[in-house]
Amino acid sequence: MRKSFLAENPSVLWFIAILAVFTIVVTLLSEVTGVDLISTSFVKTLGKTLCLCLVAIAMDVVWGYCGILSLGHFAFFGIGGYAVGMWLMYARTEGIVIDSFAGQPIPPTPQEVSDAIGNQIFGVVGSSEFPLIWGFADSLFLQLLMVVLVPGLLALVFGWLAFRSRVTGVYLSILTQAMTLALALYLFQNDSGLRGNNGLSGLQNIPGFEDASQASISIVFFIASAVALAAGYVFFAWIVSGKMGSVIKGIRDNEARVRFLGYHVESYKLFVFTTTAVVAGIAGALYYPQAGIINPGEIAPIASIYLAVWVAIGGRGRLYGAVIGAAFVSLLSSWFTGGGAPDINLGFYVIQWTDWWLVLLGFSFVAVTLFFPKGIGGLFDLLVRKQP
Repeated sequence: MRKSFLAENPSVLWFIAILAVFTIVVTLLSEVTGVDLISTSFVKTLGKTLCLCLVAIAMDVVWGYCGILSLGHFAFFGIGGYAVGMWLMYARTEGIVIDSFAGQPIPPTPQEVSDAIGNQIFGVVGSSEFPLIWGFADSLFLQLLMVVLVPGLLALVFGWLAFRSRVTGVYLSILTQAMTLALALYLFQNDSGLRGNNGLSGLQNIPGFEDASQASISIVFFIASAVALAAGYVFFAWIVSGKMGSVIKGIRDNEARVRFLGYHVESYKLFVFTTTAVVAGIAGALYYPQAGIINPGEIAPIASIYLAVWVAIGGRGRLYGAVIGAAFVSLLSSWFTGGGAPDINLGFYVIQWTDWWLVLLGFSFVAVTLFFPKGIGGLFDLLVRKQP
């Protein structure tokens, strides 16, 4: 008798249970309940960490399970952030403009309102006209649709061109990095339509909830991020299990043999690449309203390299390993770069962790690669095997 999905994957239940307890505890200890043991800023940090865990899972599926080292998946993450950020910035600016016109003897025309909104948003780059890509910025539904469609279509087109040409290995990694670099360089331009290096700001101010405190908004996004992470974990656990998972892992281990057995390898790779891109976009859409700002630097190739490092440290080929790696590095990074770690005075030199954190991260990656190739997640496997 065939076992159910959850019976074959007990780690899924464990993960959901731990995440649920964690979410409840953070909510109860936050400022919104009056306990105030966890500050609003730290709740936002935890919410952003959950989003990073979700995109790390997507990276683990495409790299750890399918063997495609994509150095461009953080670009999809950023696209999702830009898509939702456009609506947030437009709707917030529209409210400010309408309030400024209130009380005037002659009501403004729709064109005057539109011009004023455009001047508020794009005045920083010397323009006042809405670019074509802002055509749906006034619609939350359509912009949320863009969160899914734009990363999905970009990944679909790129993947189709790359996989049908049978580009693999380091060459594919270089192509994904080139795609990310081209996108970042384009967004840095003022005429890109997304305010160039200034990016989109004020995203933490949610239109329609001006009277709500940041403590309340941060908890809502924290819970939403936890739900998205849980759903993403279950979804990808289902994908990598069963027959589909066997084929995907077979492509990673021996692509030629899987093709010889009659499977259309390119279709499986395209499905994994596109699906993980969509999930990365959703994670970005939840992340940047908590961060409050997004700019082209978030899409730079180095961000996707960091993503690969997180997965490697956590243990690729294990969904929980990706979560552990992303959470561990993200929280440690916040501690070191946020001034939590004390400086070390060597007498002749003072180590300031805000400057040396990336060096420590690099050494950690090398150490894990040399001594713990299965990452932190591999240590859990050893503990489980030692139990009688």
